[in-house]
Amino acid sequence: MDQAEQLQQMIDSAKRIVAFTGAGISTESGIPDFRSPGGIWTRYKPIYFDDFMSSDEMRREAWRRKFATDETMLKAEPNAGHRALAKLVEQGRMSAIITQNVDGLHQRSGVPDSKVIELHGNSTYATCLDCGHRHELDPIRRAFLGSGKLPLCVKCEGIVKTATISFGQAMPEIQMARAQDETMACDLFIVLGSSLVVYPAAGFPRIAKR
Repeated sequence: MDQAEQLQQMIDSAKRIVAFTGAGISTESGIPDFRSPGGIWTRYKPIYFDDFMSSDEMRREAWRRKFATDETMLKAEPNAGHRALAKLVEQGRMSAIITQNVDGLHQRSGVPDSKVIELHGNSTYATCLDCGHRHELDPIRRAFLGSGKLPLCVKCEGIVKTATISFGQAMPEIQMARAQDETMACDLFIVLGSSLVVYPAAGFPRIAKR
């Protein structure tokens, strides 16, 4: 029996499947990963959350990078990997997709928001770090590229950031708790496209195996 047949057999016999996805599942859609040669971190040094909060210059650089790489993200379409997981969710076989990705491709492949647990947030919109109000990116993009204006919240004038989790930023408590519950409840845990080096997210496969 080859590995594909073995996986198929495991999927057929499982009652509650959870997927755990990383950047590798989206490379086929044209989105570069982070750690491979030519990946994002070989071109950009990460901006830490404290630096983003304390420096206009760092916030400006973060938004400049965001819009410089956005064209790739906006052109990306879900690939066969995303669609295969979406089918398992649709069939009721897969209870959740825990993802380290911020590209929103699982939702665009047809998976309901309620079934996607985004550990590192989502880069397709922004939020106010003070009041949590959601901000769409188009007005921010126009103002930033037009005049270099940094976004402030329309509700409270707080700092606005893409809805992603930066290095040094606290992990989202609700999503982490949901991921823990789903990991403990599943009988098959499938890891796709993750290097499993970013903690605490990378701890979930270990929990599932235990």
